[in-house]
Amino acid sequence: MIAIVDYGVGNVRSVERALVHVGAEPKLTADPDELERADGLVLPGVGAFAPALEKLSEHGLGRRIVELARNGKPLLGVCLGYQLLFEESMEHGRHQGLGLLPGKVVEVKDSPRLPVIGWCRLAMSDEAVLWSGIEDRSYFYFVHSFTPESSDCAIAWSEFSPAAAAVRGNVMGTQFHPEKSGPDGLRIYKNFVAFCS
Repeated sequence: MIAIVDYGVGNVRSVERALVHVGAEPKLTADPDELERADGLVLPGVGAFAPALEKLSEHGLGRRIVELARNGKPLLGVCLGYQLLFEESMEHGRHQGLGLLPGKVVEVKDSPRLPVIGWCRLAMSDEAVLWSGIEDRSYFYFVHSFTPESSDCAIAWSEFSPAAAAVRGNVMGTQFHPEKSGPDGLRIYKNFVAFCS
């Protein structure tokens, strides 16, 4: 079972459909016991960093996710859920993140428009589990105005995202939306589910 963390912020139904499509058994939940029983966690997110973090902090849910991840539970953050994994964000002030990935989330630089919406090509590192079966320079779908700065755990780069994806052990994430990125996006979920098993 893959638990989709339900904290009231996110595109949970499209993530759920994508996981079903790749043969997983997703469960939308905020129950700490169900999160612990899950083979892996997906942290989705759409919106602004501070309100999302506040929601995640209610009833200690964010703290529980950090504990589980630090104990080896596979965790995939998507879009805003990915940004929440970092140490801090500069979106509308300075806010502390969950601290599972090193680095800071900053406003996108050098884009002719914000938010950045659309398909961007990724330059990928060749060793990451998420990229199994996906060719370098493939396109993925982005919607974002903020993004993590370049990080030593980055595994992909795009024109407007120097850390378009990152992995640190069992903690991984993507700035783009795999569930909106066609067959290659679905393959990312499939690769994550395989990692969880």
